Amino acid sequence: MNVDVTPLPGIGVRKEIELRGGRRVGVITHRDGRIELILSRADDPDACLAELPLTTEEAGALANLLGAPQLVNQLNDEHRDLPGITTRKLPIRTNSPYDGRPLGDTALRTRTQVSVVAVMRAGQVCPSPTPDFVLVAGDIVIAVGEADKLDQAADVLARG
Repeated sequence: MNVDVTPLPGIGVRKEIELRGGRRVGVITHRDGRIELILSRADDPDACLAELPLTTEEAGALANLLGAPQLVNQLNDEHRDLPGITTRKLPIRTNSPYDGRPLGDTALRTRTQVSVVAVMRAGQVCPSPTPDFVLVAGDIVIAVGEADKLDQAADVLARG
């Protein structure tokens, strides 16, 4: 499925998909960090039928409902023949010491031997995030490693 990305000068970016019936659903990520879920009118895809402002935590939870389980299942299927390797979703909560900080600040790989393979944000997947990728509350970090190391990584993200 294609995701249409439309820059909105002075506002942010609109990302949307076309549903089976022709209606479009998407997300507007504002430059100031605000996020809105949008639904177009059936007779005019450029006109919004509904706009729903979301906090970053709400957007992350919605992304988790829609996308993270499928991504984790796919990754688990792909390394099913590798005993001891697991994929897990690790949330960035509002009180996380890494909310608003770069992924590299977590030093997850060095501290826990866990690899971050993606970050889910507002329904979008950022594969292979770089150390300068800034984490925000509501993000879901998709990590791969041994179960006990993933527990350690979850603790690092929650407590520092």
